[in-house]
Amino acid sequence: MNQQFAGKTVIITGAGKGIGRACAQIMAARGASVIAMARTQADLDALAAEFGAKGIAVDLADSPAARGAMKAAGPADFLINCAGTNVLESVLDMTEDGYEAVMGINLRAALICAQEFARARIAAGGGGAIINVTSIAGHRGFQDHMVYAASKAGLEGATRVMAKELGPHGIRVNAVAPTVTMTELAAAAWSEPFRKDPMMARHPLGRFAEVEDVARTIAMLLSDDAPVITGAVLPIDGGFLAV
Repeated sequence: MNQQFAGKTVIITGAGKGIGRACAQIMAARGASVIAMARTQADLDALAAEFGAKGIAVDLADSPAARGAMKAAGPADFLINCAGTNVLESVLDMTEDGYEAVMGINLRAALICAQEFARARIAAGGGGAIINVTSIAGHRGFQDHMVYAASKAGLEGATRVMAKELGPHGIRVNAVAPTVTMTELAAAAWSEPFRKDPMMARHPLGRFAEVEDVARTIAMLLSDDAPVITGAVLPIDGGFLAV
């Protein structure tokens, strides 16, 4: 068994489901101690039972709670900002509540978690790495995704700033931009041929991503196999952005 992260600790936001859960499973399988953050205690209990993850129940939309959760997590070697949400609203139908819900989780919470992680890493002498999970929606215009796209594009811009400012402290910061990823919700949403087929036609590999595809790529970027990769946004998209 690959134990490349033995002795390392990783904080994963949005660890209860989907990509975040897959990240928790893969990082634990490769030797890392996992600190899982999620809103649902039952999800955290399941991760604890599965491989001993330390769980922190938190609504990251609450900024003081997000800071408190990061402080409670303590120092860690890695941070995976995976928590995300979406409210489907068109340009003309956008609401303030929808904007706040999406920006609060996808962008503000990610920046707060990264800030607190970086402060703790610098206090500990530097080093470590951050991965921000964004989306191809930050690169292409999808119907009813205006605020979601803005949040993910904003996080990619912030990733580059973080890489510049934290690089002197030995902290690498990268982002991954997945395509449609087969979480339970996505599998249901993209099951209808009228929705699935036009999108699939844009994927040269002929398939969407699985959560494990994304998690393995994140693990690669956190590993010693990527020692000078920082400030990058890596599409995990089956070639979608290439055509």
